[in-house]
This record gives sequence, C-alpha cells and structure tokens, in this order.
Amino acid sequence: MNTEVLSGKPLAALIQQRAHDGTARLDEEGLRPVLAVVVATDDEATHWYVRSIERAAGRAGMGCRVLDLGPDATEEVLAGVLADLSAEPTVHGIILQTPLPAAVRADRLVGLIAPEKDIDGANPLSLGRLAVGQPAFAPATARAVVELLDHFQVPVAGRNVAVVGRSAVVGKPLSLLLLERDATVTICHSKSGPLERHTRSADIVVVAAGRTGLLKGSHVSPEAVVIDVGTNVLPDGSLVGDVDEASVTGVAGGLSPVPGGVGSVTTALLLLHTVEAARQSSRIELLTAYISRT
Repeated sequence: MNTEVLSGKPLAALIQQRAHDGTARLDEEGLRPVLAVVVATDDEATHWYVRSIERAAGRAGMGCRVLDLGPDATEEVLAGVLADLSAEPTVHGIILQTPLPAAVRADRLVGLIAPEKDIDGANPLSLGRLAVGQPAFAPATARAVVELLDHFQVPVAGRNVAVVGRSAVVGKPLSLLLLERDATVTICHSKSGPLERHTRSADIVVVAAGRTGLLKGSHVSPEAVVIDVGTNVLPDGSLVGDVDEASVTGVAGGLSPVPGGVGSVTTALLLLHTVEAARQSSRIELLTAYISRT
C-alpha cells in the first residue's frame, strides 16, 4: 500500500498568505497587528523557534515583540510583564514560550494572559470556553491537526479517532475540536492499557505523547490516517516524531511527516490568530466609540 505523505508545508503557505492579506487589510484601516512573545530560558532550540516566529511575522507584515527576560526571571517579573501586555492596546496576541524557570508556576502565569489575546489557548479560560462551544482561540497545534485533515479532505464526521496523549496543549483541546466536528474520540494515555487495543479500530490516529517511535505499524489498521504531533530531538540533533515512520509507512493510508507536518501549520496559525485578535479588538473599539457618542 502507498502511504500518502501529508505535508504541512503547502497548507502553512496558504495560512501564512491569509495572515498576510488580513494584516494588509487592517493596515489600510490604520491598525497593525502585533504579536508579543515572552521568553525566559537559555534553551537554544527555543530561541531558534522564537526567531522563526519573528521571521514569519515579518513576512506577514505584522509586528513581533520578543521579550527575553532571561533564564533567571522570577515569577513576579513574568507576571508583571504578562499583565502589562494584556493591558497594552497595541499588542493583540501573546505567547508565553516554554520552557520556563523551574521555580515558576506556569499555571498561574498563563491565567494572566487576557483571553482575547491568548492566541495559543494557554489560559484555562480559553479551554473552558472551547469545551462549551464559546468563542476562544484553540491551542494552535490542536487546530493545526484539524486544518491538516481538512486540507487533505480526510472525513472526520462519524469516524473513530484515537488521540494518544492528554495534554492541555494538544490532546484535550484536540478532542474537543474533533467532537465539535462529530467524530467519535478515544483519548489514550499511560493507563489505557495496550495501545493497539484502541488505535487498531481507529480511522484516524493522532499521536502527541512525546515518545520517540511510540506508534508502530502493528498499532494501526490498514488505510488509517496517522497524524504525528511529536517533536523529539535525537542525540545527533535531528528531529523525529512519535511515530515509527518505517513500520507505519506501507500500512497507513496517510502519514504526516516530522519535521514538515503539523509544526509548520502551527506557526502559521499563530500569525492568523494574531490577525483575528487584532480584527476583533478593532470591532470592539468601533463599538465602544459608537456607544460613547450615543
């Protein structure tokens, strides 16, 4: 069986173009979308990723402010910066980049990001709104999976989907997005028992557990679509996913690669979310101005 490579690069280019066009339209109205990225680490891989976001934002024509607070930043300093950004009207999207210093309580900090600027769905309020169908930004990685399935015209409604991993960044929000699309979702985790018991009956398998080679060909049914969200760095510095690509290829009907799959779409969606947040802030400003005149 030929396994289709579900590359995210063409889709990412389309989304980046939407972000560029949206930025241009807002710029004509005198509003420039601005993304703020807060960093508190000396991890070089993180800084490389942040630089890639900065470059992508520049190509889209939007502003990008990187606030590098250093690996010794305290929780109070980070909290103050996030509160200031949330209140700053010229900033429309906020990302708190991980990893964070060991003594910092990330759960407290993400709660300080204003939901209307929470373009990566980190604030628990965003997840709660997502759960009950209210407007909210989904974590970009979770949305990227759904966008990738749509791009390759993979049916979701009525299909069995196994999501491997239950993080608040991918597994949980993705399950909500898929349920909204009428899929039947099973979330697999470390206590679920043998993985194949759940994945072999799935039409779509999404793996986001952070374990190299976790999903093998014996775990999936023929022609199933497999989306690999894993990003694992090998000792030689190369990047691989959670799927044992060699054994899944030839069994699955489609497989997203790592790198070049979900990750590229995720970055593009962060830009698009920033444009959407800026557009919404513009509408609120117009409404406020109208009310003040009446």
